[in-house]
Amino acid sequence: MLALALTTAACGDGSGGAGLGSLTVADAGFTESKILADMYGELLTNAGYKVERTSVQSTEIAQSSLESGQIDAMPQYVATYADLLNSQVNGSGAASVSSSDLNASLAGLRRLAKGLGLSVLEPADAVDQNAFAVSRSFAAEHHLTTLTDLGASGLTVKLAAGAECATRPFCQPGLEKTYGIEISEIVETGVATAQTKAAVRDNTAQLGLVLTTDATVNDYNLVVLTDDKKLQNADNLVPIVNTDSLAPEITSALNALAPVLTTADLAELNKRVDAEREKSEEVAHDFLAEKGLLDS
Repeated sequence: MLALALTTAACGDGSGGAGLGSLTVADAGFTESKILADMYGELLTNAGYKVERTSVQSTEIAQSSLESGQIDAMPQYVATYADLLNSQVNGSGAASVSSSDLNASLAGLRRLAKGLGLSVLEPADAVDQNAFAVSRSFAAEHHLTTLTDLGASGLTVKLAAGAECATRPFCQPGLEKTYGIEISEIVETGVATAQTKAAVRDNTAQLGLVLTTDATVNDYNLVVLTDDKKLQNADNLVPIVNTDSLAPEITSALNALAPVLTTADLAELNKRVDAEREKSEEVAHDFLAEKGLLDS
């Protein structure tokens, strides 16, 4: 059934062979996830596996396929995935196990994953979180570098974001509660879209919801205000592997990425694919080669 829902393609040129067996590596259907899954695939091919790459946009299908072993490995985000598994295991009303503390969120995630037959490898330094940007001129005029600065300024702002921002705890309610920021209106332009960034640039809104891995913020002459009170959760990129599939070679290959992949790196890789129209697998290969993670 999984094959009906997913599209598959061989990873790499097959030079890694199938000496250690075959693995399926999935992405979640968007650029960043594809780049990470392409990296995982190439690292595993380099380690001696035959890798099939697949893309699945349904969270439910991806999760059931990871648990059943139809998918062997997939990139996820520590805090978001911890909350997903927590809801699955303990119900939608369960107390959150995630926070801005990476180690605590990771511990909660590993406890939940273990019970579902999944293993959580080492998280990368790279983290994809909500971020909030203002125009450079607005920041300079009002002496803003942090979200605390904006709250303390007493300014009332319009926030360019998705409609759901009005109720999400890490968006408007969190900005108001944690930072005391006065928000008069949500300008519904989406999350990290060109329309959001243009709205802030053009002063249709004074604050815009972007992402920490968005490398196009500078292109709109915007600056991200530091989340100095750590409103956002620890959504570091992390490999999730079906425990029955896990082997020391897989652990070693995928964990090698953790210390070298930064948020700035991931932003630049996303830009190369989304703005410069490069192929995700080529961008992934170039990065791994640059970091010395592939056999020459």
